[in-house]
Amino acid sequence: MNNPSHDLGTPSPWVQRWSHLIRPAGSALDVACGRGRHLRYLAGQGYIVTGVDRSEEALQIASGHGDTVLADIENEPWPLVDQQQVRQFDAVVVTNYLWRALFHVLEQSLAPGGVLLYETFAQGNETVGKPSRSDFLLRPGELLTAFKSMHIIAYEEGFLSQPDRFVQRIAAIKPAPTATPAPIPARYTL
Repeated sequence: MNNPSHDLGTPSPWVQRWSHLIRPAGSALDVACGRGRHLRYLAGQGYIVTGVDRSEEALQIASGHGDTVLADIENEPWPLVDQQQVRQFDAVVVTNYLWRALFHVLEQSLAPGGVLLYETFAQGNETVGKPSRSDFLLRPGELLTAFKSMHIIAYEEGFLSQPDRFVQRIAAIKPAPTATPAPIPARYTL
């Protein structure tokens, strides 16, 4: 999307900055992975990587770095399901991609303690380039709202240069499920 670092295969500085939060040797899912710049980076860091994208051509390049799944995640069921359960990863990475209907699935795709690294275009970007349609631009604070059940490690929203763009980005950890307290025996109730 007019982002030279995406075309050159350079990983996002945001992903590089926060990837240390991922469990060592853990699994990572790159959503809308394209040619696999983050697959390559994360595999190089020792993670087991999987990428999903709708472009067969891009996945031919990405497949050299890890498992890849060809799927139209906007118009077909979520493809990463095992025994009717959403497959879970120690990290989910999303950059330069927005499909709001997937927010819930992205969170489900994280194992407890899993890390979400999400960075994409935000409102304001229409003043400097593409994407410019509101469907593809995050509203102010939208990632914070969408992932409010997670532990937010870092969040940024604003303008970046080279190339000029408005972004939102978040690093968040999915909490472990809280244990359901055992029922209090009847003889101890008030």
